[in-house]
Amino acid sequence: MIFEGTKNQFFFGLGLTRAGETVPNTETLKLLSKEFDVSINTLLGEPRKLICQCCGMTIEDDSILGRDKDGTLNEEYCKWCYADGTYTYSNMDDLIDVCVKNMVNENFSEEQARSYMKEILPRLDYWKRYEELSDHGQFEAFKQQLIMEINDLSIEGLPQIDRLNALVGKYVNLEYRLPNGQKVKFLDDQKTYLGNQLESEFGSERCFGIVADMDFIMICTYEKDGADPELLFYKKR
Repeated sequence: MIFEGTKNQFFFGLGLTRAGETVPNTETLKLLSKEFDVSINTLLGEPRKLICQCCGMTIEDDSILGRDKDGTLNEEYCKWCYADGTYTYSNMDDLIDVCVKNMVNENFSEEQARSYMKEILPRLDYWKRYEELSDHGQFEAFKQQLIMEINDLSIEGLPQIDRLNALVGKYVNLEYRLPNGQKVKFLDDQKTYLGNQLESEFGSERCFGIVADMDFIMICTYEKDGADPELLFYKKR
């Protein structure tokens, strides 16, 4: 679908083949991808299967693609591994720990999942080109700074944390009830944050949820599946 204002740009970017068919050139495809917020793969009718080159997950639709700093969709990575031009994992073992938790089921043991990830990750482009693509520990240093700030809050019942994982806003954007009865959400469904979930030191059925980025730290509690959330702490950084 081509909208007014971009039609001319689109048609001038087409190249005619001898068979009379039109083939968009690379720059035109990039323009359309950014203009309509869809991947080039989608524009071309999904001719190839997209696989995250960091974690190996199959990318089934554009909504879980990572984005470059300018907001452009990046077809090489999922949004958990690549957000706003930043790679969120610099340690393969950390990534394996996160992935295994989501892979284990009655037909696939933890041992099988861990063995599978250890076999597949070294084959992926990010890990093969890690020295070239990585930020040499800058993002990891930022995560460690966040962890220190969160632990320094000394919130009662909240265990010391040692890890922050990539979390997509859509899955952690809980709805909180204000004193006036109004319900609000504070996160962006499309953005990738850092966070973790921890059980209370007091053995309560409520869990602690941590979400943070460069601008803020937010801590809440909730019951199973995010039910009855309560915002405990919010701080701008």
